[in-house]
Amino acid sequence: MTSKKVTDILLFVSIGVFLFGSGYKIGEYNTQHTTKSQSSYTIRNTEPKVSQKAQDVDFSLFWDTWDKVEQKYVDKKKLDTKKMVYGAIKGMVASLDDPYTFFLTPDENKQSKDDLGGKFEGIGAQLGLKDNRIVIIAPLKDSPAEKAGVKPGDYVVKVDGQSTNGWKLPQAVSKIRGNKGTKVTITFERNEKTFDLNIVRDQINVSSVDLSYEKQIAYLKLSQFGENTNREWDKATTEIANKWDKKEIKGMVLDLRDNPGGYLESAVFTASDFLSQGKLIVRQESTTTENVDYEVERQGKLLNIPLVVLINKGSASASEILSGALRDYGRAKLVGEKSFGKGSVQEALDLNSGAGLHVTVAKWILPKGDWIMGKGIEPSIKVDLITKEGETITKDTDNQLQRAFEEVLKQ
Repeated sequence: MTSKKVTDILLFVSIGVFLFGSGYKIGEYNTQHTTKSQSSYTIRNTEPKVSQKAQDVDFSLFWDTWDKVEQKYVDKKKLDTKKMVYGAIKGMVASLDDPYTFFLTPDENKQSKDDLGGKFEGIGAQLGLKDNRIVIIAPLKDSPAEKAGVKPGDYVVKVDGQSTNGWKLPQAVSKIRGNKGTKVTITFERNEKTFDLNIVRDQINVSSVDLSYEKQIAYLKLSQFGENTNREWDKATTEIANKWDKKEIKGMVLDLRDNPGGYLESAVFTASDFLSQGKLIVRQESTTTENVDYEVERQGKLLNIPLVVLINKGSASASEILSGALRDYGRAKLVGEKSFGKGSVQEALDLNSGAGLHVTVAKWILPKGDWIMGKGIEPSIKVDLITKEGETITKDTDNQLQRAFEEVLKQ
C-alpha cells in the first residue's frame, strides 16, 4: 500500500480529481485468505484485519442483504459482484459524511493519477464541491469547456440527463470524462438559471506553469500543484531570477486564480523560493498523529523581487497555503477576490487491485495560526473581475491582472 500527499478540493472534470493531502497511513491491512461458499459465489478474506474493535462488528445484515439481492433480483445479468463490492465500500466511506473522503475504483484511481500528470481526455474543466454540490472551479485555457462558455462558479445540475444531486467528485468525473470526439450534455446553473451545453470532449494537455513578460514584469500563471509542477516551476523561476539579477524586470505577478491545489509538497516547494530558510510555511495538525511543521529548507531564488499574488474564489487548498504564507510574512500583496476556503488535508492511498482511498487525516494551519476552512483568505486589495457579455477576457481587459501590474510597479 502506498500513499501520496495531496491537498485538493478538487477533482477535475477533465483535469479530474485535484486532490490534496498529507502523509500518514491509518492502518496496515494484513491479507488473510479464508474463504466461504455462499450461493453461487465464493467470498474471500472474510476475517477482519484492522483492530480488535473491528472484530466486534456484526456483518450478518450485510450478508443477509447480499444473499436476498442475489436470490430475488429480477435481472440476473446486472448482478456484477465486483460492482456490488465497490458500491458497498463507497457507501461505507460515504457514511462519514465528508465530501473529501472517498473510495476510488481502479479506473477512477488511475484517472486521478493521470490528472496530476497533466494528460487526459475530457472537456477541460476543474471540479469542486460547494455546499455539497458539484461546481466548476475553472475551465482550462483553450479547452472545450472554455470554448463552450463554461465559467467558474457554474453548478453542474445534470450530466446527460442524470441529476448530480448527492454525487461525490469521482462520480462526476467518471460521468463527464470520455474519449476524444465524444459528446456530453451538461445542464448548468448560473445565477439561479439553468441551461444546457453540448460539449465535445478532446485531448487535454496541461502545463502547471505558464511564464510571460508584460510591462517589464514577470507574469507567472500557476494552474495546479501536480506531478510536474516542481520541475516546471524551477525552470521558470530560474529564468525570472536571472532577469531580475540583470535588472531586466521590475517585479513579478504570481497568478493563483482558479488553481484548485494539488500536492502539499509542491506548495512548500514554491513558497520556499520567496521565504528565507527556517520559516514555517504550514503546520499540519491531527488528532491521530503528531503535528508536522513544513519549513523552508532550501535557498530561495526570489527572496527580494517585488511580488503580487492574484487569488479568487477558485484558488483553493495548496494555493491558499502558498498565498497565505506569503501574506503572513508580508512577502507579497494579495490582489483579487476571497479564496475558496479549504483547510483540510487528505491522504491518497493505493489499495489492492489498483483501487484508491482519499481520506481526511488532518487540517492545515497558516504560519500565524489561521485556519481558513470555510472562510478563505481575503486579499489585501479587493478587485472584482469585470467581464463583458460575449467577450473573452484577455490580458489587456483583465482588470485584476492590470491592477496587479500596477501594484508591482509601486513597490
